[in-house]
Amino acid sequence: MTFNTQAKAQANAYALLPLIVFLAIFLGSGIYHSIIGTEFAFYQVKAPIAALPAVILAVLMYKGPLNSGIDTFLKGASHPNLILMFMVFMLAGAFASVSSAIGSVDATVQLGLSIIPPAYVLPMLFVISAFIATAMGTSMGTIAACAPIAFGFTQATDIEAVYAIGAVVGGAMFGDNLSMISDTTIAATSSLKVQLRDKFRVNVWIAVPASIVSLLIYMLISHDSQAIEYKAYNAWLILPYLAVFILAFSRLHVLAVLSIGIILSGLIGLSAQQEFSLLQLNNAIYDGFVSMFEVALLSMLLGGLSAIMQREGGLQWLIQRIYRLTRLFKASAQRAGEIGISCLVIFSNLFVANNTVAIILSGDMAREVAKEYGVDPKRAAALMDIFSCVIQGLIPYSAQLLLACSIAKISPVELLGSIYYCWVLAICAILSILLRYPRLSAAKLQR
Repeated sequence: MTFNTQAKAQANAYALLPLIVFLAIFLGSGIYHSIIGTEFAFYQVKAPIAALPAVILAVLMYKGPLNSGIDTFLKGASHPNLILMFMVFMLAGAFASVSSAIGSVDATVQLGLSIIPPAYVLPMLFVISAFIATAMGTSMGTIAACAPIAFGFTQATDIEAVYAIGAVVGGAMFGDNLSMISDTTIAATSSLKVQLRDKFRVNVWIAVPASIVSLLIYMLISHDSQAIEYKAYNAWLILPYLAVFILAFSRLHVLAVLSIGIILSGLIGLSAQQEFSLLQLNNAIYDGFVSMFEVALLSMLLGGLSAIMQREGGLQWLIQRIYRLTRLFKASAQRAGEIGISCLVIFSNLFVANNTVAIILSGDMAREVAKEYGVDPKRAAALMDIFSCVIQGLIPYSAQLLLACSIAKISPVELLGSIYYCWVLAICAILSILLRYPRLSAAKLQR
């Protein structure tokens, strides 16, 4: 069987080398400093600096004029999706900074402490994040809105930051996976040529059990949390977060939602806080921008790096090898096909650090695998979306983890073990492949 790839260049394994160099420097440094006992081990070598040798190597390995390689890098770094991500980073940082400066975070936390027992803080953070992400269709906007509040709870209770932020990231990935307007859902259904509702009906049987198990884990973690006496708070200061939460359920663009949140925070701060001035508002917004500079720069560097690897055939080589490996297990029929489809999107996501792009890159190949092995396209679309969200929520250089950890001032690697939903979802998806569930008839799916 023949297949087509989206890139014009021939498959080339060596094109993957630059990203391997980045991971070796970034993760290798963190592991080394962890072993020798250095505090903040994964912050000793800044991620954007670790990416620079990888970028230089990629440009030098480019098969063509040097200027052409640089142009390819710049096109990748300036892709519309990355520009959107950059703006989300900046506005999220500004909203978190301004709302914190006027006391909105503290007021929201005190409200939560007054009505929510400490044992239910983590489940509550997961559920709220899941609802908002499902409504917005974006995990990035959800994390931008919820992570500051989650971090605020860790300052007022004995709950560790990694658990609170992990609950937010898990809820955000749940919504990103199931939302009808999520770009990953649209990419998966478009690639496999299935209806959104049909993919959802398969997906929900895997994602909902994973979310229930995750909620039970969070309840067990926080059941010993001691009650904290809450303080008096100004209810008006909660309005910016309330507005963002409500607007999240509308079809308003995430950039508009965050912008409204910043403006509302500024107006309330100027009217409710006598010591808060226009100059302080200016400084708070700028401080928010500065706090997100590292993660925004890294995203653009990795975007350009990914463009060169794709142009040079690195991702195509990877996808082809996974496809050929899958064909060796043709006797296992549908299970082998589903494992192959899952591996296609998993390894694509590892190398591009963008779940939507990973689905698009592996979509044509996944459709061929599904056809050859008799895999229901609805299941194939669901598995692609699920595993792309799992990997996106568990790689320390993904935009979601970088954003969450920038807000909470923790290491992405430190957070990985606490994003329980993504781990449980991976297990549920693997069991779904091995046990062949859900077993829904075609007639039932078309209702």
